[in-house]
Amino acid sequence: MLNSASELEFSNENNTEDISQFASLALSGDEASSEKSSTGAPEKTGYPDSVYVMAANVFQGIRIEKSPEKVLIKYGNEPLRSLSESKDESFQRLSYELAFSALKYQDILETILIDSYIFPSTTIPDHLSSLIIVMLYDFQDRKFQARFLSDNEESIAEVQEVENLLISFKTKLAAALARCRIKHDALSIYHILPETVRNQELRASTLPLYAWINTCKISPEEVYHSLKKKGYHKVQSVLHINDKVFAVDQHCYDVLIFPSHLKSDLLNTDLFKDYKLIFQDKSRSLAVHSVKALLNMDDDILMVNTGSWYTVAHMSILTNNNTSKIFVCGVQSQAKDPDLKNIFTKMGCKNLEMLKMCELVIFL
Repeated sequence: MLNSASELEFSNENNTEDISQFASLALSGDEASSEKSSTGAPEKTGYPDSVYVMAANVFQGIRIEKSPEKVLIKYGNEPLRSLSESKDESFQRLSYELAFSALKYQDILETILIDSYIFPSTTIPDHLSSLIIVMLYDFQDRKFQARFLSDNEESIAEVQEVENLLISFKTKLAAALARCRIKHDALSIYHILPETVRNQELRASTLPLYAWINTCKISPEEVYHSLKKKGYHKVQSVLHINDKVFAVDQHCYDVLIFPSHLKSDLLNTDLFKDYKLIFQDKSRSLAVHSVKALLNMDDDILMVNTGSWYTVAHMSILTNNNTSKIFVCGVQSQAKDPDLKNIFTKMGCKNLEMLKMCELVIFL
């Protein structure tokens, strides 16, 4: 760990390639806040404690590993204890968004922590470093304003400890961020990111959204009718359209296309809450449709390293009327097995069988 602020040097060029892969993430920082303010939306008030903990655990697994000579902050290997409510899908979505936002600004946040002398002047366990990073990102995103806490939220000791630490260093953190912005001649923390990353984000923000229809729970016609009742109109193409519209994909009959700005609105509909529509990249849907086209009625399927459990679910939905059995391998932890089975049950998947590694060897 570096012990002097003079040893710090944030380099855009060295980390451009690492950060670029996360360019599809939403805009953040002052720019996002200013957009919300201009539309009259309320300022951010922070997250429940369990969201911070889950985000920290996600960040711990995806953070950018650095060579020893470039390490600014040490991260432990112990995950933080999560509350049961963190299993709620809305909490998970918030946690992943927060974790990936913190990841995008990892270098900047680490620099701020060192420059403000939180590190190494305070004795902080390494396993709390990820929590500090995600909470600092949110703290600066709220312009260093206090978090709003409801009376019925369960508190977590580690979150309270980190929050008190950040508040006690509030002035120094704000000053460190200001120095970083001045150094890079940036209007906001967002503008400190390499230009290539910002350009990729801009392009990504214009890409359409794809969602496949869970035909085990609802028919395409019922989806169209439900969307029309909510003010959506069916069109041939959603490109360059700012209205509430949708289109049917020309390659996958069960895939709908929406303009990107409608994601938040759609996630609040029962279609998505009840797993009747599922957001997923079209490339995943093309894959399962390609497999489906090659299947006989009684062919079984072995799925490994799928990358997304929604892909498994989509394969199950498409073969629901077959006598096919889908064997799924890839669950690393037995603790996750019940959660996955619960999700698959909610989605109406009936022809899945989860395999452990030893069972896979016997199966093969």
